[in-house]
Amino acid sequence: MSLSPEQRRAYRAIAHDLKPVIIVGDKGLSEGLQEELERALNDHELIKVKVASQDREVRREIIEALCQISGAELVQTIGKIAVLLRRARTPNPRLSNLLRHTH
Repeated sequence: MSLSPEQRRAYRAIAHDLKPVIIVGDKGLSEGLQEELERALNDHELIKVKVASQDREVRREIIEALCQISGAELVQTIGKIAVLLRRARTPNPRLSNLLRHTH
């Protein structure tokens, strides 16, 4: 699923006020981190992830791996922060950042 420029702009606007819910540290992509990523995407659909690496190339590789593992779409990266999107089959109106923003 590729996002159009208009969709990216809309998702970036929604994500602007969000705080990172996942922080990837030195341990990398552990099993616990992958489970937490799944939970966060199922609950919130649109999330911010912070990658704490100093190396730009390592950050890019980690973000690509997160997208592949979770099936999420990369909306935007700015510095150490990435915005990921994966629509839920049955979104929770109280938790979904997408549904809360449209109401």
